[in-house]
Amino acid sequence: MQITITDTGIGIPGESLNRIFDPFYTTKPPGKGTGLGLTVTRNIVNTYGGEIYCQSDPGNGTRIVVTLPAE
Repeated sequence: MQITITDTGIGIPGESLNRIFDPFYTTKPPGKGTGLGLTVTRNIVNTYGGEIYCQSDPGNGTRIVVTLPAE
């Protein structure tokens, strides 16, 4: 099963895209985020044998793809 989430926002710059799944990485100002959301999501997806990845085109949006094994 594959789930794709897309948006048409500002996108994620390349230097940030390489780190979005890192624990505590955030581009938000102090006190506005912990940087754990995507780390936790990746760990859950991996626990169930799946994969998650992100593609982004700065200025045109982002796409997150989650693939989980079908039973």
